[in-house]
This record gives sequence, structure tokens and C-alpha cells, in this order.
Amino acid sequence: MREEYTKIEAHTCKMATNELHDPLMPRPVADSQSEMNEIVLPNDANPLGALLGGRLMHWIDLAGALAAHRHSRNYVVTASIDHLDFWTPVHVGELVVLRSSVNRVFTTSMEVGVKAWVENYISDELRHVSSAYLTFVAIDAAGKRVKVAPVIPETEVQKRRYEDAGRRREMRRANLQRRAENV
Repeated sequence: MREEYTKIEAHTCKMATNELHDPLMPRPVADSQSEMNEIVLPNDANPLGALLGGRLMHWIDLAGALAAHRHSRNYVVTASIDHLDFWTPVHVGELVVLRSSVNRVFTTSMEVGVKAWVENYISDELRHVSSAYLTFVAIDAAGKRVKVAPVIPETEVQKRRYEDAGRRREMRRANLQRRAENV
């Protein structure tokens, strides 16, 4: 067992040392994976006791930023959020679990996927609430864009998300161009 820990420690030290020399060294998706939990309180809900959509959107943005910060090792700002649906209501007293990871990096921007679940810890039930794709841009303290290390998808799911992110980026750019032409 101790031998396994020594290998892990050596790998971690090697990664940290390499990163000091090359902050643009590619990192695996797993390095960015984040989880955030929020209990729904009365202040988070409407008069019927259901979570406000805007509060969930805020939490999705924060969860996405966690993954983007972890991957880029820089400040990040939200550039966009794709379509958002609310699949099931969330009530006061329930736990919202938000999981996020970087899907793909494009020079200074990153697509981050966030999936939100509601956990009723009394009935041990977990339901999918919402999913979103957000684009974050890495910046320095002066607000200037900075390059981000490439992400390495390792699992089949991560590889699919990586490829899908490229297609979504092309659609976002086409939509942006159409909107600009209509102004």
C-alpha cells in the first residue's frame, strides 16, 4: 500500500515540477472535474417552495467556473451559456449536486459541461435537473486573455464530449455571425 502512495506522490511531484516549467502542458479532463453541493433553503425558493431557476443558473455558472479554474490555473470569465432546460422541480430541503469538467480547450477559451442533480437524502433518490455547456475565457489579473493548456480526454465519454464540443463551437460561431448580421 505504501508503495502505491509513493508512486502517486512521485507522479504528483513530477506533474507539479513540469507545470512550473510549462504551464501549457496538457492536462487530463480528470484534473478539472469538480463537484459542488448546495442545500435548497427558503431564500433560494419561490412561494411554492421550488428552487428559483435563476439560483440554479447561478450555481451552474459557479460549478462551471470551478472546473475552468482548475484546468486553466487562471482567472476565468463566463463568455456564454448554451440552452438550459429545467427537467424536474427542486424543493426546499433537497440537495443540489452539480458536477462539471472541461470538455475542450480552444486557445484561450474552454467549453465546460455542467450536470445538475437533485438528491433527496431522506428517500435516497437522485434525479437529473439540468445540464448546460458554458464557455469560459481565461484571463490574467489585468483582464487580458491568456492561453490555456490543452485538455486530454481519456475515457470514451470524454472523447465523445471533446468531439461534440468542437461541433458545438462551430454552431455557436455561426449563430453569432447571423446575429451580428441582423443588428
